[in-house]
This record gives sequence, C-alpha cells and structure tokens, in this order.
Amino acid sequence: MNEMPKLTVSSSPHIRAAHTTQSIMRDVIIALVPAMAVAVAMFGVSALAVIAVSVVSCVFFEWGYRKLMHKSSSVHDLSAVVTGVLMACCLPAGVPLWLPVVGAFFAIVVVKQLYGGIGKNFLNPALAARAFLFSWPVIMTTWVEPNFVYGADVVTTATPMSFLHNGQLPEGISIMGTFLGTIGGSLGEISAAALILGGIYLVARKVITLRIPLSYILTVAVLTFIFPRGNDNLQWMLYNLFSGGLMLGAIFMATDYTTSPINPNGQIVYGIGCGLLTVFIRYFGSYVEGVSYAILIMNVCVWMIDMNFLPRRFGVSKEDEKKKKEAAAK
Repeated sequence: MNEMPKLTVSSSPHIRAAHTTQSIMRDVIIALVPAMAVAVAMFGVSALAVIAVSVVSCVFFEWGYRKLMHKSSSVHDLSAVVTGVLMACCLPAGVPLWLPVVGAFFAIVVVKQLYGGIGKNFLNPALAARAFLFSWPVIMTTWVEPNFVYGADVVTTATPMSFLHNGQLPEGISIMGTFLGTIGGSLGEISAAALILGGIYLVARKVITLRIPLSYILTVAVLTFIFPRGNDNLQWMLYNLFSGGLMLGAIFMATDYTTSPINPNGQIVYGIGCGLLTVFIRYFGSYVEGVSYAILIMNVCVWMIDMNFLPRRFGVSKEDEKKKKEAAAK
C-alpha cells in the first residue's frame, strides 16, 4: 500500500487568498509597462538596454546566490524581475551598462538575500540600490535629452527638479510635458500619466490600496501649495507633483508590502512621513530630489509605526486595555 504524502501544516489562522507572490509581482510588472513604454518611446534602444541588463542581472544574482547557498530557487516568484524593472526606472538613459549590474548585486544580494530573501528585507531593494549607485554621482545625475541613442555622444538637458531646487519654475518645460513624459530624467520617472495609469491598475486589481499613495501625494501637494518657492502656488505644486520620482515612489516603492506598515492607520502616518521628508529634502537638501531617501528613512521607521498602531485583540475592549495598562503602571 502506497504511503500518502505528508502535508506541511502551519499554525493558525489559515487564510485562503486569491493573490500569490507571483501574481502580485506579475501585476506590478504589467502596471509598469506604460512607464517603460514611454521611456522606450523617448530614449529608444538605450532605455531597452538599461532595463534588460537590470532585469537579467537581478534574476541572475538571485538565482546564483540561492544556488551557492544551497537554497531553493525563488526566481519563479518574479520579485527579482520587479526589482530589476524598478531599479532601471530610477536610472538615467545614458548610464554605462555596468552600473545596473553593480546595482543589481547590491539590491539582490546585500539588501534582499543576506537578510533572508523576499519578505525579510527592511529596505526597498531598488531604492537602496539607487542610493548606493550615487557613489558615482556624475553618472547618476547626467540627464540626457529624449531620443538619446546608446553609444552616441551625450547631450545633457536640465530637468524640472533642477529648476525647482533653485526656487524657480522650470523654463521651457511645460506642466503637460512633465505629465506626459516629454522631458529628460530617469527612465521610469518622466511620465506622471503613465505611472498614474499603472497605479489605477494596481488599485483595481487590489494589489495596493490608496492609503499610502494618497497620503504621500496629498502631503506633498499641500506643503508645496502653502509654501511655494516660485511665483505661482498652483504651478509650483503641480511641477512638484509631476516631476522627479514622486509618482513612481508613492505608487510603486512606498507601497512595497515588506517595507511598509501593515496597519491602515499606520500606512497613512507612513505616507504622511514620506511626504514631509520629500519636501524637506527637496527644499533644504543639497540633492534636488528627496523621494528615494524619504522612503528609505520611513522604511527604517516601519517597526515603530507598526508597534504604535497594533490592532486590538479580538474580544478585548478599550476598558480592558486601560485596566491592563494601569495595572502594569502600578
């Protein structure tokens, strides 16, 4: 008689969910397609080259590390592909192709796998890699004009953030240009419209909620409208919303399951914190953009936010918790 296969049963509660890690990552990749399409349309083969090298490197390092450590392969969950796409979205079109390889190693091996793999890293891998790649500041801040062809002489261009950092409204760059993506900048940051479209898809698929993106974006909107550094409050606010990495960060980076709070109220506080830090760094920092560092700082604070917004246990009233605290104080 054949022995029945044994089941591995974890502790309760047992919850069935329609989403798997692979399906969630697939949805994120689909949501990023509009932004990648705009990047390819604006920068041509150079954008494809950077995206392809970034994705392939991330997948290779994830497979290679787990193979070396005699762990089961995890490349099928597509998380390495998402990290590769997001990291490419944070890079200028004209970067040398060894740069995304270095970034992929840092993101996958150092930030993700050394802490145990997916679900155990405390920083967003793509953003941490972007911060690390600023070890080469000239390369990371050389923005090329649209229609750049990889290997050609680089023709640099100013981005809206460079004007905003100097307290000026962008010259020769319309608000519609920042919304549609006909400007220079990082591959995945140039089109706010494409990123918003991807965000709508993720919300419709119930991959993310609106709590973090809305609290993040609204915080930046309110602060930049009330405290403008240009002549026009509304224009200053819109340029700040549509320029730089705000939409990419708010929709795709700050909402990362592993590095964001699990409690709804905590998510709102987290989003507001990201918004405050973004504006603070943009206004007073030496670097023109603050999204990456704002999210990374708030990643580090997630444990504290979750601790202070713990849900009340089922069947325990506020009075019971108050009595317990009073008893502990005595």
